[in-house]
Amino acid sequence: MGSPAEQYAAARERGKESKTELHGFRQTMNFELDPFQIEACRAVEAGKGVLVAAPTGAGKTVVGEFAVHLALSRGLKAFYTTPIKALSNQKFAELAARYGADRVGLLTGDTTVNGEADVVVMTTEVLRNMLYADSSTLSGLAYVVMDEVHYLADKFRGAVWEEVIIHLPSDVQVVSLSATVSNAEEFGGWLDTVRGDTEIVVSEHRPIPLYQHVLAGGRLLDLFAGELSFDQAATEGASGGETSIAVNPELTKLAQRDERRSFRPGSGRGRGRGRDHGAPRRPEPVVRHQVSRPEMIATLDRAALLPAIVFIFSRKGCDAAVSQCVRSGLRLTTQEEALRIEHAVDLAAYDLPPDDLEVLGFWAWREGLLRGFAAHHAGLLPIFKEVVEKLFAQNLVKAVFATETLALGVNMPARSVVLEKLEKFNGEQHVSVTAGEYTQLTGRAGRRGIDVEGHAVVLWQPGTDPAAVAGLASRRTYPLNSSFRPTYNMSLNLSSQFGRGQARRILESSFAQFQADRSVVGLARQVRSREESLDGYAQAMTCHLGDFSEYARLRQELRDAERDVSRTATRARRSAAEQSLGQLTPGDVVDVRGPRRLGRCVVIGLSDSHRDMRPTVLTEDRQIRRIGVQDLDGPVDVVSRIRVPKGFTGRTPKERKDLAASLRNALHERRPPRREAAGFDFSGTADQDAKISRLRGALKRHPCHGCGEREDHARWAERWWKLRQETDRLSGQISGRTNTIAKTFDRVCTVLEAYGYLAVPRDAAGGRESDVPVTTASGNRLRRIYGERDLLTSLVLESGVLDGLGAAELAGFVTTLVYQAKREDGGVHPKLPSPAMERAWDTSVRAWSDLTDLEVANRLPETAEPESGLVWPMYGWARGKDLKDCLRGTDLAAGDFVRWAKQVIDTLDQLAKVPDLPTPLARTCRDAVSAVRRGVVAYSSVAD
Repeated sequence: MGSPAEQYAAARERGKESKTELHGFRQTMNFELDPFQIEACRAVEAGKGVLVAAPTGAGKTVVGEFAVHLALSRGLKAFYTTPIKALSNQKFAELAARYGADRVGLLTGDTTVNGEADVVVMTTEVLRNMLYADSSTLSGLAYVVMDEVHYLADKFRGAVWEEVIIHLPSDVQVVSLSATVSNAEEFGGWLDTVRGDTEIVVSEHRPIPLYQHVLAGGRLLDLFAGELSFDQAATEGASGGETSIAVNPELTKLAQRDERRSFRPGSGRGRGRGRDHGAPRRPEPVVRHQVSRPEMIATLDRAALLPAIVFIFSRKGCDAAVSQCVRSGLRLTTQEEALRIEHAVDLAAYDLPPDDLEVLGFWAWREGLLRGFAAHHAGLLPIFKEVVEKLFAQNLVKAVFATETLALGVNMPARSVVLEKLEKFNGEQHVSVTAGEYTQLTGRAGRRGIDVEGHAVVLWQPGTDPAAVAGLASRRTYPLNSSFRPTYNMSLNLSSQFGRGQARRILESSFAQFQADRSVVGLARQVRSREESLDGYAQAMTCHLGDFSEYARLRQELRDAERDVSRTATRARRSAAEQSLGQLTPGDVVDVRGPRRLGRCVVIGLSDSHRDMRPTVLTEDRQIRRIGVQDLDGPVDVVSRIRVPKGFTGRTPKERKDLAASLRNALHERRPPRREAAGFDFSGTADQDAKISRLRGALKRHPCHGCGEREDHARWAERWWKLRQETDRLSGQISGRTNTIAKTFDRVCTVLEAYGYLAVPRDAAGGRESDVPVTTASGNRLRRIYGERDLLTSLVLESGVLDGLGAAELAGFVTTLVYQAKREDGGVHPKLPSPAMERAWDTSVRAWSDLTDLEVANRLPETAEPESGLVWPMYGWARGKDLKDCLRGTDLAAGDFVRWAKQVIDTLDQLAKVPDLPTPLARTCRDAVSAVRRGVVAYSSVAD
């Protein structure tokens, strides 16, 4: 109870709070607020900005919802921003259900619902564009909630967050919601600098305890020795490091047994390691610790750990997991649940074109859902993902196999989260999951108000190290790093609104510059350490015959020159191979030299895809194969020609036998080749050959070349050279850290001046009238074009090559300025649908080439080159073809196509609104939008 004085003070405090908006807000909640939520809400009501950093599932969004409550109660506006459309859609639905559809709006670029409402949910790009356009919608804005602000580290979207934070009017309160990051104080310090009084509220407590497990051999084993929750493991890990946390000894024994089996006699590994080869060895029983996906789900079901999210870092893996569970006969739903799922699924598909259902994978998707399984990844149709999310939230879907994109924002909590592997492909290589990623992924486990605890499960894989898993599970934080850099569009908008000098000062206030200034001390410490190591390497490579560092430099230059020749030859071979494949026709007898050793073959068919340069051939040994650039060491030789029977399919052994006999007869007769692949030179250029010859001569003449210890010195020299490069790079970072963002801005402005988007006023004599450039008419058009290829898009627009395109042609061509292929396609460029599109393509490629030359000269990142891989599918779609025909011959999933189609719509819409655009072209842009926005692309549940 406390003393009378304490009771009086507490009553007085309650009396004060009863008069606050927070008190009224708390009465609307069906749960008690946690201390960190109360602290943050009090700061918001006091008129402060706030940064809330807390674990996933801790309830950060309550603070954002309180800001919305304040705005409505005071007759003001609030914007709720998110980094992705899916999260915006979900938040819109939640707020509309709470406050009424008439008071809440949604803006996501391709969707507008009640855009002038008191509360508007939007993607951050939309708010950024509003700020640059000085939109009237900003009038009365009092609060901006930035959900998932740790997405600031995203390579492409990070700059948008900083732009918004910097440009928002000073009287707007910013509520930033973040996962627990290790540098929250640093980020909060920056917010305090640019936004004014900002309170930092950090919570490391999970309201639902999270327990860690490893699934091995169908058994669910605790990761730690003793029942440690997330908070306890992290506390112990932080106090004593990884080694202070005891791993379950049973897991340690499993790892040791696996290791012994991997070094068994005859395995080619570990022979003679302290063991007599002739000594008898007791055979160790083989125990399978890995489990299949259906077995995994069944184990979780028996342990009452469903619903579960299983993270598989592959779209194909997610789809395959659903198929495997269906084929196994596993069913997780009751008959009543299946009927409810069936109703929801069929309702969602009601407006979808029946002809598209098959290519959308609808029936397989439906069957999985009826059994309680689903995949969730970016390749799915958006409405399919939304249905999965709703059914999961209703506890009808019991297991979702998802890629890591689900870890961001979308509200799909589960009782357990499973990580199939602890490594993923990042687009370039396979890398280990970081502690921060592990925390973000497993944070989904434990449903507040439903579960008393959550569970994280790691599947046992060959080579699993329990101590390493324990290390991941006991470290929860990761740093928030800025990816901000001035773009062409941003630089023009800043210059136009604030002038060059003020724009530089604004950019110098970015979080990127804030971090750069703080990091110089650490970089200098690293340079000093490396310089000491360099001195040691220099002594080790000292040669009595001469300056070995000079000799090492010559060797390095020679290696670099030879590598350049190798790259040139590789490119020449690839180009020659592509050309030769493109010239083949059925009946050509070719000699295929390459890694597959296919030998002499006859071409029996060409791909019907405009992108795929892989003809089908029949080999001498009657095998049917497809050959591509990767199968060739150079151009393919046409050595003869035979007739391929009309209607030849190669499906019967007799067909293949007869044609193979004709092939051998043609080779025996040695008919003269119809076409030769001669004339391709795979050596270096004359300059490259001369440089290599000069360097080789200089090496032989150098005194150190005759040293008996030359190779020992060379090894030390290689270490010295590598460390010297690293040290010089760090030194360059230090020298360039001051005003780095402003310097990049200056270089961007130089490119814009070169293209006439910024102009320096001049007097009558042609001299500079002012050092402050002004934005030209072309520059004003670029100000309204947003995207990764913003300047390139503007250059193509200014060239006039789009003026004569029809709606379908324009829709198809715009993909070249929007689409980003997932992997290299070998530079193959298909013939485009029309001569006008070919001219536009040639213009855009030349513009891109000139632009990147200028970017390299000004030390700027190069603009991504145009991509032709989506032209034909989008062109066909805009002409009314069905989805199956459009996607035939491509690797595109239906969901990807819809996602890119919406980006094409967004770009076309931007172009239609560009100032002073010729009226016919603006009309064509709008017609193209209408042509693309149909069928599955037009379907959106949000507006329904």
